[in-house]
Amino acid sequence: MKMGKWGITLLLSALTLMGCKNEVVTVASFNLSFDRGSFEQLVDEMKTSRKKQTALVNAYVSDKDGMSDEDRERAEKIIQIRNVAAIIQTSRPDILMMGEFNNDGNGIKLKALKGFQKNYLSHGQSPNSIDGGDKLKPIKYPFKETYATNTGLNSGLDLDNNGEAGQLPGDAWGFGFYHGQYAFALMSKFDIDKKRTRTFQTFKWKNLQNAENPRVVNCNDPNNPIPEGLACGDAWYSDQEWQRMRLSSKNHVDVPIKISTPFGEEVVHLLLSHPTPPVFDTVTENNKLRNRDEIQFWIDYIDNADFIYDDKGKVGGLSKKAHFVVMGDLNADPLEGDGFQETIGALLSHPRVNHDATEGDLTPTSTGALEANNTGQYPERVTSTFGLRVDHVIPSAGLNVIESGVYWPATGEEGRLLMNDERVGQYGDGKDISSDHRLVWNVVELY
Repeated sequence: MKMGKWGITLLLSALTLMGCKNEVVTVASFNLSFDRGSFEQLVDEMKTSRKKQTALVNAYVSDKDGMSDEDRERAEKIIQIRNVAAIIQTSRPDILMMGEFNNDGNGIKLKALKGFQKNYLSHGQSPNSIDGGDKLKPIKYPFKETYATNTGLNSGLDLDNNGEAGQLPGDAWGFGFYHGQYAFALMSKFDIDKKRTRTFQTFKWKNLQNAENPRVVNCNDPNNPIPEGLACGDAWYSDQEWQRMRLSSKNHVDVPIKISTPFGEEVVHLLLSHPTPPVFDTVTENNKLRNRDEIQFWIDYIDNADFIYDDKGKVGGLSKKAHFVVMGDLNADPLEGDGFQETIGALLSHPRVNHDATEGDLTPTSTGALEANNTGQYPERVTSTFGLRVDHVIPSAGLNVIESGVYWPATGEEGRLLMNDERVGQYGDGKDISSDHRLVWNVVELY
């Protein structure tokens, strides 16, 4: 039996009178900038006990110049992780997608994630950076996952056309000096449906509709000569390479999350990715085109395109009735920057998306972004220290968004030193202090 609008309203009112409350969930995306020289290095930092962390940080505060280079560098990494943990404890998301959280390449080992929980998130961090003092409330994520990535996965081909095949990072399916660099991970207070999770790591770029093999278009640049054997206008990848070239620079992942509501269990599909930045090109628009098409993939996916297939061979995209949130550092701003702005714009304005949260009054903003003197039409929406809105949490139209924000405190606000501390790293840059990206969040209501 179909229930009309008034019937739903009356039922919700009755449930409220009975003490039933709608489920409110905070969903966040945060590029942590935890890039390290190896996965093992990150694991080692994450397994550092609280006692050892404190000894290193105290030594750094009292006399960092008197420390050995090794201890000083380790202390700075510990401070960065603690500050990131403090940002998470302050924002307190129920579901958190974390970019640049390196893994073993195949998404099997959870040692770094478990160490992050045990030795950082489970201990109250200071909102005042290395000064210590007041402690935030610890936060617990019972469910954790990381996913296989194309970064640093050697293709065995000469994808960068330097004359030698199988060299990292240029010949990896996704740029990386080792398999697992720049991977992403997920932490959740709600059950992750592993069996129904879909990955698209091996989806071929050529299979995306209207995809094109990048061509040599920068033809007279003395700083970027055209590789031997190619000429202006030639396709960058050989026919053999183009047939095998993967779309995702890391992975595209659809993760169903199970959430209890007054009406029973609801499923929200988290659509996770971290497209390549649309810069660092030489004689082609390779990265720019790939960034565009990695974003286009999600547009086609939520349109339930029949040409899409996952790593297990299942065909098709997302059901038209499904709730979803597109999450991640998409490396694209709809109004500024070097990427194809119309593609990210099309995703943010898609008919299945909640426009209040992407273009309207509930678009995430911060006071810190305004203070950073970011230029552009909406400077308060910027999510990075390089002045672009690249980090996104994009909920579907069926999710009721009641609040949103970017965690970026201005001068004088608590938490400012977690990202602007001249005693650590480069003042104002933030990457050494915590991250050069900001945590973006939406509070959504399920009923």
